[in-house]
Amino acid sequence: MSPFEIGLYSLGAIVILVYLGFWVPFALMLSSYVGVWLIKDSSILAGKLLALAASETISSYFFGVVPLFVFMGNVVSASGMGEDAYDVANQAFRKIRGGLAIGTVGANAVFAAITGISIASAAVFTKIAVPHMIKFGYSPRFSVGVVAGSSVLGMLIPPSLLLILYGILTEQSIGDLFIAAIIPGILLAIVFGFGILLLSLFWPSFVHSKKIYNEKLDLQLMNLREFLKKGAPLVILIVVVLGGIYGGFFTPIEAGAIGSFGAVIIGLIKRRLSLPTLWGVLVETGYITAAISFLIIAAQMYARMLALSGMPSEFGAFVVSSEFSIMSMILLYILLVILMGTILDSGSIMLILVPLMYPILVTLNIDLIWFGIVTVIAVEVGLLTPPLGISVFVIKSSLDDKSITLGDIFIGAFPFAIMMIAVLFLVLAFPQLTTFLL
Repeated sequence: MSPFEIGLYSLGAIVILVYLGFWVPFALMLSSYVGVWLIKDSSILAGKLLALAASETISSYFFGVVPLFVFMGNVVSASGMGEDAYDVANQAFRKIRGGLAIGTVGANAVFAAITGISIASAAVFTKIAVPHMIKFGYSPRFSVGVVAGSSVLGMLIPPSLLLILYGILTEQSIGDLFIAAIIPGILLAIVFGFGILLLSLFWPSFVHSKKIYNEKLDLQLMNLREFLKKGAPLVILIVVVLGGIYGGFFTPIEAGAIGSFGAVIIGLIKRRLSLPTLWGVLVETGYITAAISFLIIAAQMYARMLALSGMPSEFGAFVVSSEFSIMSMILLYILLVILMGTILDSGSIMLILVPLMYPILVTLNIDLIWFGIVTVIAVEVGLLTPPLGISVFVIKSSLDDKSITLGDIFIGAFPFAIMMIAVLFLVLAFPQLTTFLL
């Protein structure tokens, strides 16, 4: 067999292993090892080449950003700052029709700016927002849909673990990716807010299960002191981390360290972070970092095998010589990403597709920063779509109300998936939305 054929068979083996239930990093590692073995005709050489790929990846200075931002996100979650964000957002939007739902979006946006994990947002706000919204007359289907839709902001609004992963895979500046995601992230949150307002006005039967209470009267109003007490720490943390990166005062790694220190201090001052809680946060950070390490190692092994097989260059030559335009290729890629999102988690999708696309993107001189934002939005759309949208299952597992089915969550999340696709096409049509601040 030629190296190209071996590469194709390796891709097929990865798909089969994933469908058989193998953990994606393991499927990538195994297929990559066997592929390099067959290409080089040496099991020892294959082991050495892939071991070198793993060591180079983990020893990279920029990998330090992963545990730091994971730790910061876990501290924020454990300190109850998600509840603070929800309370502050509800106060800010209480006078608007559909204010609780818009407040949930706003709270998710704030929470996303200090956690970077969609699953964390989904789990936290399923517990906080869904019961509260149902209490005030929102339909259960719409309530879970709002949480499912707005949770995706965690992977777009910086700091984002997906953007960190993409930056490591493509050797792009993580700081530039964070800055590029600011406008699309804010735009998506605004579109969600306007979408909720329009749904509330023109499709009230979908939004409300009964006559809604007067939220202005029923919501417990906070005085200015309490409002600032809950909101100021969140704003300070966001400004320090993102403002520091944007202003060039420190690198993403330094921002992660400063943000982690700040989150711990805020948690201690609020007396919500005890030593046992902090130990639990450290352990959880270790688990997540280890899992991400395996993901990145597997991706680099996979990329090394693809390079040896010559598949990316062959595919790139085909694209260049074919009648397909660059935009047609990108649209096909987006469709594939959305389809894979129905069966795989976001990190796994990027592990499989980005190393395959990267050499082609370089050949075609496509802006890799812009493409990263497009990829993240497309990935998150797939996580909301049936039959197996991962985010939907996370919300279902976090629900205390067993009467709400998976179908209800998918239906509730559908309008938000449409809104995401609209924003995705805006980013495709106007790349300046990602490059304006760079």
